[in-house]
Amino acid sequence: MESADPAEADQSDTHGAQRRNRDCAFITPEPIKKPSGMVPRPGRGQDSAMSLLATCWTTAGDANPYPGDQRSPVGIRERVEAASGAGFGGMGLLHADLMPALDEYGVRGLRALLDDHGIVDLELELITGWWETDPNRRKSDPVRRELLTAAEALGARHVKIAPDVTDGPWNRDEWVTAFAGLAADAANAGTRVGLEFLPWSNIKTVHDGLALVQAAGAAAGGLIIDVWHTERAHTPPADLAAVPLRYIVGVELNDADAEPVGTLFDDTVNRRRLCGQGAFDLAGVIAALRAAGWDGPWGVEILSEEHRKAPVREAVAAAFRTAEAVLAPPV
Repeated sequence: MESADPAEADQSDTHGAQRRNRDCAFITPEPIKKPSGMVPRPGRGQDSAMSLLATCWTTAGDANPYPGDQRSPVGIRERVEAASGAGFGGMGLLHADLMPALDEYGVRGLRALLDDHGIVDLELELITGWWETDPNRRKSDPVRRELLTAAEALGARHVKIAPDVTDGPWNRDEWVTAFAGLAADAANAGTRVGLEFLPWSNIKTVHDGLALVQAAGAAAGGLIIDVWHTERAHTPPADLAAVPLRYIVGVELNDADAEPVGTLFDDTVNRRRLCGQGAFDLAGVIAALRAAGWDGPWGVEILSEEHRKAPVREAVAAAFRTAEAVLAPPV
């Protein structure tokens, strides 16, 4: 999930410009050795099919994807403790929060913090403008470089990327080439990139996204399937079951009312519900994704005014508890 206009969003901390000029000097020369089993691949995670990952907004407290300062007011240690305490085995971090965390802990310190709390799967986000050419890439390239460098050093499972939320004209062949190039960069960093299709963007549906990633033919590139986006696009669960597993990089669960209120972006940012507390066919979606071969980690992305106002530990615990309930096999 990203801002209405990622190009305008403040994805850096107060020292972001200085850090970018250092060309990712925060990374130690020798990346952390990845624990056994951390080779990026579909469905990699904990041994249980119930492995859950708290996406960046789920633990961010009073922060949101609207343009402007998107940084979480919650410290990284409290976020990690909240995710771990709730039962999550993975979590996500936005670029704007990752960089201060690396400043505070360093690569080894941050990886140790995650490891000490049982956080195995790490998701980083968000790369925007990756399809642009010079000079338009000048805004996105530093974030791209920093996220991929950090992904390699920290052993991140994948990096999330966005389509064009302006929904302007686009050249499919150019996008295929750009996606293949970004996926190649991800492969060189030992990670994958996942494109999150959005109903208000140029890549509106899982079908649009799948056509793009299939044409690119890059093993390190695929899709992030967020149930909010598939439900709002009226995608039948059966269509998800037909997505080849190799193209599924991540899955995100949540819920919402039957009809959106206001714009789609406002609805997704302010009115998502906890799993099982809305009108989405979560049982059908989960069954379809399992039929496609997905066994986790299952991302949980809760964005709402209510979620942001709640104490972080309580909000994260509720997100875990309700997602776990919908994933549990019928008694």
